[in-house]
Amino acid sequence: TIAEVATALSRENENISAGDFDEGKRQFIARTVGQYQSPNDVANVVIKYINGAPIYVHDIAEVRLDYAKPSATVSEKGRPTIAVNAKRQTGANVLQVMTGVRAAITEMNAGLLKERGLRLRQVYDETEYIESAINLVRQNLFVGGTLAVLVLILFLRSINSTLIIATAIPISVVGTFLMMTFFGRNMNVISLAGLAFAVGMVLDAAIVVLENIDRHRGLGEGRVEAAYKGTTEVWGAVLASTLTTMAVFVPVVYVQEEAGQLFKDIAIAISCAVALSLIVSITVIPTFSAKILGFFRERRKAKLAAKHEKLSGVLANPAPQSEDAKSSKPGSGLSPFKKSIRFLDRFSHNFTEGVANFNYRVTGSVPARVAVVVALTGFSLAMALWLSPPSEYLPEGNRNFVFSLLLPPPGYNLEELDKIGNTIVKELEPYWKDDASVEYREPRIRNLFYVALGRIMFAGASTQDPLKARDLVPIFKKELRKIPGFYATSYQSSLFGRGITSGRTIDVDISGPDLTRLIQFGGRVFGQAMQLLPGSQVRPIPSLDLGNPEIQITPDRVRAASLGLAARDIGQVVDTLLDGRKVSDYQHDGKEIDLTLMGISSATKQTQDFENLLLRTSNGRLVTLGSVADVRWVSGPTQINHIERQRAITIQVRPPRETPLETAMQTLENKVIGPLKKSGELGGLYNINLAGTADDLVVTRKALQWNFVLALAITYLLMAALFASFLYPLVIMFSVPLAAAGGFAGLWLVSNLIEYQSLDVLTMLGFIILIGTVVNNAILIVHQSLNHMRHEGMERREAIREAVRNRIRPIFMSTTTSVFGMLPLVLFRGAGSELYRGLGSVVVGGLALSTIFTLFLIPALFSLVLDARYKLTGKII
Repeated sequence: TIAEVATALSRENENISAGDFDEGKRQFIARTVGQYQSPNDVANVVIKYINGAPIYVHDIAEVRLDYAKPSATVSEKGRPTIAVNAKRQTGANVLQVMTGVRAAITEMNAGLLKERGLRLRQVYDETEYIESAINLVRQNLFVGGTLAVLVLILFLRSINSTLIIATAIPISVVGTFLMMTFFGRNMNVISLAGLAFAVGMVLDAAIVVLENIDRHRGLGEGRVEAAYKGTTEVWGAVLASTLTTMAVFVPVVYVQEEAGQLFKDIAIAISCAVALSLIVSITVIPTFSAKILGFFRERRKAKLAAKHEKLSGVLANPAPQSEDAKSSKPGSGLSPFKKSIRFLDRFSHNFTEGVANFNYRVTGSVPARVAVVVALTGFSLAMALWLSPPSEYLPEGNRNFVFSLLLPPPGYNLEELDKIGNTIVKELEPYWKDDASVEYREPRIRNLFYVALGRIMFAGASTQDPLKARDLVPIFKKELRKIPGFYATSYQSSLFGRGITSGRTIDVDISGPDLTRLIQFGGRVFGQAMQLLPGSQVRPIPSLDLGNPEIQITPDRVRAASLGLAARDIGQVVDTLLDGRKVSDYQHDGKEIDLTLMGISSATKQTQDFENLLLRTSNGRLVTLGSVADVRWVSGPTQINHIERQRAITIQVRPPRETPLETAMQTLENKVIGPLKKSGELGGLYNINLAGTADDLVVTRKALQWNFVLALAITYLLMAALFASFLYPLVIMFSVPLAAAGGFAGLWLVSNLIEYQSLDVLTMLGFIILIGTVVNNAILIVHQSLNHMRHEGMERREAIREAVRNRIRPIFMSTTTSVFGMLPLVLFRGAGSELYRGLGSVVVGGLALSTIFTLFLIPALFSLVLDARYKLTGKII
């Protein structure tokens, strides 16, 4: 019998240790060696003796070394292919791994494979996108740094002063690289983007210190004295600004969700750069200004004195003027560039005086101050609410890889799936084949493959132009719709997908005891999702069709027992004759392969043959399968999934790119899941919930909301400690709503003028970063006002006016350098830019708007607080 053959093959394939024994001074180990060494060993196994004669395996079967039955087919542009997937180990650097993979491919193609007429081709390279993204962010870093320096030159009109401040950039950048290594973080696209964001920010402290030193030099103080006083006077404000910028990242680095890993890289990069810039501003900047700037300033004074002396001689003996010279206006002989500079100087002076005098007038009237505070704060909050878009999870990215998933109707075999795959390749020939007989179409496909598995098919493609990969998606959708009976989805591979079928998806999980009812509910959700979210790609997991053809064999236990057969014997016979049954292992070239017992291929060519399969009983009689079992043709599920031990079916919805994930979630929750729950059809035994990326978004958004509140609290308490007051930090915190409005405005402008940008969780991080940066301008105004009142005895209104007048220039310098330093990250498109464009637009918009509004809101509010303090305590400060 088949059972006897299987038992004999398994029984004889054993190596058994028999222990050890001592003989004299030596110890021997005993071992019985019975494992098969060759196919002949298998063929010569004795199954049993009949009438005293041995029955060998080779008497009843053929023994051969062969390939297993294929479970999948792979094709690359219509050619049969073997696919090899290279996966890096956790923690390994992907660029280094890919360098090694390419070297191995080259070596194999030149040697081992070439000898056999084979070739290994790489169809997808993740590092192409990574390298392009890194190159782009490096370019942004360089361009942003250059723009920041040019802005400094425009404000300072001095190469020497600009170079002194610009020293903060290389010191901070190089130091950040070292500190990132110290913290065990790799320099990746996200951390480099964080460093690019910090390029403009690292100049802020240096600008404030140098500007104050220059102010003291203008008061007639010596080089060293001006450097010392100028630095110590603003040391508190600079420290507060730096600490608030860094402090907002404290809660961010502890976010445990998937997005938290990205936040951590940005947080460490910006924090390291800003911390180093603080050290530079209080050590390098004062030293350089005292030594280098003082030296050049004295030389310039000497030259001006010589010119003045020469001019005095000319004035003492004036030359006669022509009529044209007499009628010419002052400055009429200047070049257009110098005229522009002069115009900017006049505008800057007039703007500064206008803002300072406006605040002086406003602070003299309580209704005016209240009106300014209420108007600006209310406008900012209303603007933020109006422009706030629905949220998204993580950016999809722009990988050069389009993936298509196809679910065939039940019962399709591998051969039929292979034919369909070849049809798809044929239809796409105009996009990849360079042949005069084929129409030429764009975008050009570089690599195209498909894989056919038992119950699924998928195809992948990349384009010759990496920026055109997204254009392939509608082409694949159009071609796949032509295949009758198939569920098909096509999408661009996500940067943050956990697998080839994951990414920006909403999973509607339906669980309960009865599979038939689950499929009914799933069908309703499937149809409603397609109707309510047009353009979405919806697929069931597993199939909604229970029509997978199945042959069920139910043994007649009484009849089988009377013939000496058990249900297991019948099952093993059918398994062996139909698909082959593994009975043991076989060592081949040092590797373990299956030793499989199979029936001849002609045993079952049609479903009708099943009932006529012959079984041998223990007493040697031959009986048919139909005589000992009931053979039925039924339909059954191809797969049964479980969620929390309950049978489940999942409807996976991939919304179109223009539909935010939050909008799609609300639609499904309010118009599909809600009514289904309210109707009572689900009952107590059935559950329906949203999962997948939707669940990740909800969890991460809640974490960020708490982090935003925590960042506000940390910033406030930190300023309270630095100002030794709980009142003044409250004034400064009013700049945060201004920044929020500017952040949403920046996001709206980028979406409408450059490219659609969603409010993903990386973009949300921009609002947390703004907390620590926008308060810096308010800190400068409040801190300088207090200095004027405490150390110079100025009256409240005059102190506020002077603080605005003195600090408006460094405020605009630091804001402009920060904005222009980040601007390339917002404007330049390319690989990886979708990761940080949203964050950059929020920070740039928030800084720009809050800087303007802060000049009017903070003086008015600070004045009100000082008046209230005086009325309550009798003290002004």
